[in-house]
Amino acid sequence: MEKGKNFVVGVFDEETVMMSAVENIRSKGVKIHEVYTPYPVHGLDNALGYNYSNLPIAGFLFGICGTITALTMMIWMLGFDWPMDIGGKPHIPLPAFIPITFELTVLFCALGMTGTFFVASNLKPWSQPDMFDPRSVDDKFVITFDLASNKQDSAQLKSLLSESGASEVTTKSLAN
Repeated sequence: MEKGKNFVVGVFDEETVMMSAVENIRSKGVKIHEVYTPYPVHGLDNALGYNYSNLPIAGFLFGICGTITALTMMIWMLGFDWPMDIGGKPHIPLPAFIPITFELTVLFCALGMTGTFFVASNLKPWSQPDMFDPRSVDDKFVITFDLASNKQDSAQLKSLLSESGASEVTTKSLAN
């Protein structure tokens, strides 16, 4: 999130009131910046119009990379770099490669998806989260509007939030 922006923040006490407010606000064509909740709310992503995540595709691609890496590594090491003739077994025993291939596939998939999630979510160990209302991690539901990306002014957004059942409506500015 960019610093130096102004936001209108509405605080709600109940999940059902917040969900109906989101649907009401979106039906009027107002762009919601983000909704913060203390726990996952079923159906909120659909109400906000979010698309499905591409994270499973990234996981599949990282898994394929893990499989290819494992098979290439073991075939090269046991078949070409240091072939050993042990009891007449073949140099490239593919059934014996299954456990290691599975483990590297899972490892690449897990680490790749974790890294992809952190990059996509802009989560860095050195960054500080922007808290619009610290109670949003305890028991309040917060809807925020970016004034720069909305056609409505601050007064219109505040009245819309008040009509939708917000218990508190404020304007916040994130300093540089």
